Amino acid sequence: MAYINPDNEARIQGEMNELLENARSAYKIPKEAFDNHRVKRGLREFDGTGVTAGVTKIGNAHGYVVNEGEKEAAEGVLRYRGYDVNDLITHFTAEGRYGFEECIFLLFFGHLPTEAELAEFNDVISAYRRLPPRFTEDILLKAPSPSIMNKMATAVLSLYAYDPNPDDTSLDNMMRQSMEITARLPVIAAQSYAVYRSAFHDESLNIHNPVDGLSTAENFLRVLRPDSSYTEREARLLDVALVVHAEHGGGNNSTFATRVLASSGTDSYSAIAGGIGALKGPRHGGANIKVQEMFDCIKETVANPWDDGQLTDFLVKALNKEVYDHSGLIYGMGHAVYTLSDPRAVILKSCARQLAYDKGFGKDFELLESIERLTPAIFCEYKGVDRPMCANLDLYSGLVYRMLDIPVEMYTPLFAIARASGWCAHRMEEYTTANKIIRPAYRCISKSKPYVSMQDR
Repeated sequence: MAYINPDNEARIQGEMNELLENARSAYKIPKEAFDNHRVKRGLREFDGTGVTAGVTKIGNAHGYVVNEGEKEAAEGVLRYRGYDVNDLITHFTAEGRYGFEECIFLLFFGHLPTEAELAEFNDVISAYRRLPPRFTEDILLKAPSPSIMNKMATAVLSLYAYDPNPDDTSLDNMMRQSMEITARLPVIAAQSYAVYRSAFHDESLNIHNPVDGLSTAENFLRVLRPDSSYTEREARLLDVALVVHAEHGGGNNSTFATRVLASSGTDSYSAIAGGIGALKGPRHGGANIKVQEMFDCIKETVANPWDDGQLTDFLVKALNKEVYDHSGLIYGMGHAVYTLSDPRAVILKSCARQLAYDKGFGKDFELLESIERLTPAIFCEYKGVDRPMCANLDLYSGLVYRMLDIPVEMYTPLFAIARASGWCAHRMEEYTTANKIIRPAYRCISKSKPYVSMQDR
């Protein structure tokens, strides 16, 4: 027990165990209570579609259509401000540009930038990448954290103290804060990892700073790696990964959390830190780590994981909660919106295929394809349902990061680095347009009770 006097540790632990035993019944709600009160758990309709909680112009994740009240599967489409993300990537790649900064501009300002606008925007972002004086020493170095996500959240909250005008919620000020947060978060994450390596793995401490004129992807790799080296191919693949992670509509968990906070009128730093906290969860952004861990478990425990029969046996055991983390989940498969395909997974899979074979990860790539191919039928048979299931973004993102020699501790932080641009756009849209605090209802099912005096308890 951290920070407890050793002489008291056993007593405190025993008292804590008694308290916890009393608490178990306090957190039990029968399933029928949700059904009886027609509660839409997870803010989802009974057919799995999301409850409409607002409107947005920022992003749209399309994965099904509702035809005469029935949900019908459709190929997945992801649009940023109306533009298909496939088209964005195809064009900036063909024109030899890094695209993440262009993507941020589009999300923030609502239109594709001209060459002059993009040059001005890049110049501002480059200037904002520098952290405030002594921020690295006072905020990142003095309290190392085993979780980079938690360190990013506390660092974003700490930026409040360095802002001369932190509580001004005018659009001008929120835009300035959004650009600063989006620019600084990759540096915060990469430097936090350097501190983590030194504090928890006894490795040499190498703190690098960003360089003007480089893209977000290039600067991140430069600051992350002890020798600051990277190839253009690596930076361009990471750039694509950042683009496909940047935005996913207003209903995903972390973006909705950000909008809930924004609706209260709180400051930008609190709202974005809330998004980071939500994304950390293994049911959301943290799933990319779970995919990689499950993947490693398959390779370690299945004699021949490339044999369909043996892989099927493992996947069935996973659904039965018999292997890996006993959650009953096959990570990287299925999505709340997408049915036939997740466009982000399709893009990353296409980008990763050739690199996987070039870098000796061809067999790993084939194993992921087998998981994608076999899981839908196994899941439908196990659950007794007949509905499509597709691979989601997390199935292939972990392999992409592994091929880029990015440590597993940085998988979810990279997601946050990209998604921060979407969070900031939604935070500004929620505050400036909805103008009403988000306050849903919960039905309390506790019965009225008379007070019992201490001597009668």
